[in-house]
Formats: sequence, structure tokens, C-alpha cells
Amino acid sequence: MTQVSINALVQGAISGNHIVSFPTDTVPALAAKPDRAELIFAAKRRSQDKPLILMAASAEALWPYVQGSPAELNLWQQVAASYWPGALTLVLPASPLVPPAMNAIDRTTIGIRVPNFPLALQILEQTGPLATTSANLSGQAPLESVAEIEAQFPEVLTLVAAELATAPTAPTASSLPSTVAKWACGNWEILRQGAIELEC
Repeated sequence: MTQVSINALVQGAISGNHIVSFPTDTVPALAAKPDRAELIFAAKRRSQDKPLILMAASAEALWPYVQGSPAELNLWQQVAASYWPGALTLVLPASPLVPPAMNAIDRTTIGIRVPNFPLALQILEQTGPLATTSANLSGQAPLESVAEIEAQFPEVLTLVAAELATAPTAPTASSLPSTVAKWACGNWEILRQGAIELEC
């Protein structure tokens, strides 16, 4: 039985020994400590050329993982202030703090995001930034229920129904993934159009 309380899920993530799953404002996430990102790649059978997203409870927790000029940092922070928390992933130049396992093929960039979902934020506030991705085998449609996630990933820690039922009221989750925007050559390149329309 892998359904656990929020506290047990948080401790499982912090220990580095477990992949955990929790709802977000888009599709449910699989998450692990950034330095144990290889657990997610193995579970999803995911190619190493598909990097994970670093998710946190606040923008402030994510800025140490990126690097840029003062002008770039100021611009990125303005975009984050406009769209976070929300379904926008920013792909930015990675700082040395990003563990190699997060993006084994191209260590120069990292995707970062703050979800607009109180339960996810509650978990991330306690765990710190986590390596995340959608809950599904690579190339398959995202799973949307705890039962589906448990069936496909029996080793993953999920939340007991009581925790989900008593969680703070949240916006309705979207079946669309986050929009992914990459900073390149002084401008935004939309890598994936998702739930948010970024005004470049």
C-alpha cells in the first residue's frame, strides 16, 4: 500500500529514497529530490534527452538554480511575478547548483515552475524544490487519478483519499500541461503551448 499522509509523503521525498506523486494545477506530478532524478527516469522509462522540471513553492526558491546577467534576471523575475504561481515553465540557463541527473544530456539549461495549487505548494514548502514530470510512462498520456498512478507505478508514494478530500480549495486542475518557454538569444521561444498564453 503506497497511499500515505502528507507528512509521510514529504518525508519520503526528503529522504531521497522515494518517488512521490501529488496533484498540481495541470496534470498530477511525479516528483523526487533533484539529486535523485534518475529514479524518475527509470520509473517512466524516459529518455535522458527529455529533462525534468524543477518545481518549488516560490520563485525565490528557484532563482539560485539559474544564472544570467542582472538585466536578464530582472526580466525573468518580472515574467515570474506575472504568471506564477501558474502553468508556465521557464527554461533558463542552469547554474552549477542543478544536479547533473536533472538534465544529463544538456546541463546548460533547467526548466523551473511554481504551480498554482495549494496542496502542491504545501508539499513543496516542506520538501524544497523537487524534480518533477507528469505521471505516466514516457510517450503515453498523463494519468489523472490516484488509482491510475498506483496501478502503473506501485512503488510511488501517493496521498490517501482523506488528505485529498480535506486539502485546501484549489483551482480546477487543467488537463493541459504547462506552457514551456525557453530563453534564447534574448527572447522567449515557445517549446510547448499549454495552459498559459505567454505575452512575449
